[in-house]
Amino acid sequence: MDVTTGLFYVFSAVLLFAAFRVITARNPVHAVLFLVLTFFQAAMIWMLLKAEFLSITLVLVYVGAVMVLFLFVVMMLDINVDSAREGFWKHFPLAAVVAVLIALEMAAVLMGGFRVSEVSVSTAQVVGPVSNSRELGKLLFTQYLYPVEIAAAILMVAIIAAIALTLRERKDSKYVSPGDQVRVKSKDRMIVLKMAPTQAALTPETPDSTLDTKS
Repeated sequence: MDVTTGLFYVFSAVLLFAAFRVITARNPVHAVLFLVLTFFQAAMIWMLLKAEFLSITLVLVYVGAVMVLFLFVVMMLDINVDSAREGFWKHFPLAAVVAVLIALEMAAVLMGGFRVSEVSVSTAQVVGPVSNSRELGKLLFTQYLYPVEIAAAILMVAIIAAIALTLRERKDSKYVSPGDQVRVKSKDRMIVLKMAPTQAALTPETPDSTLDTKS
């Protein structure tokens, strides 16, 4: 067994353990952190398969953006775990059926194997080593240029809509205008109150006399 095979088994074992902990962890924050670990191990396996672009994309998109966003949302919402588990056994039969179907589909694909035609093998041997990232970049910015631009425009619209929904004034949340924050001055941040340097101490009879007066 060479080094690549050993690393594959190590990454796969850690990936399976982290994926199992995602669905068994009681704390939602711990589940999200285990999911981040799962993505990292999957990226390492992609790297061993010489799919550098997919590996880097998995880390940047899912770990660097999506899962960090999920982590902040979970920590800010303070989800009640007990209330979230109330309907577990109610939906368990449907979830079990879906899980069995997915397992059967994966088993059918894996048992069939990944067949590579002899033409592609011979072509790869003649051409020599090719950079996956370079070839994928050429396809994205030549043949699929318009779909990439449309996807970028859709993402830009989604970002603007998310910012607009966040900055709107709502009664159930505190809102501070960014313009007011930029135009604020030092004198607006602190108010100096003039108070007497010393005050006369109250005598012990003062509280009793006050109570007698009120009564």
